[in-house]
Amino acid sequence: MLNWLPLALLTALCLAGYNFFIKLAAEHLPPAVGAVVLQLVAAGLGAAWLLRLRLQGQPVEVSAKGLGLAALAGLSVGLAEILTFVVFKRGVPAAVGTPVIVGGSVLLAALLGLVVLRESLTLAQLGGLGLIVVGVGLLARG
Repeated sequence: MLNWLPLALLTALCLAGYNFFIKLAAEHLPPAVGAVVLQLVAAGLGAAWLLRLRLQGQPVEVSAKGLGLAALAGLSVGLAEILTFVVFKRGVPAAVGTPVIVGGSVLLAALLGLVVLRESLTLAQLGGLGLIVVGVGLLARG
């Protein structure tokens, strides 16, 4: 198995940029405009990657279930983008809003993994989630 941690950390860097630039853009655009621009750029990036795969002759296997789940992910991220713009438009500092949003999403995704997917966590991993709960709680208290 390839080491996933460097890729996960790069992903975290990209998500940090995503939240940081939404915070900055929210000061200059209505949330709906910002969300549309963000989604168009993201769709263009995905389309370019798909085109590259096709031009290289790599097979792209698609299933109805996969398309449906990807559509639900798109719905979720689209709503998250709009709501993030709205949160930051209300003047919430990036240093508070981002950790609450991201930390909350981590907790909820972990709960879905545990309950729906029947995944398991070690005691240390559960402790890490507990620390996120404490951190989000402290940040939200203001």
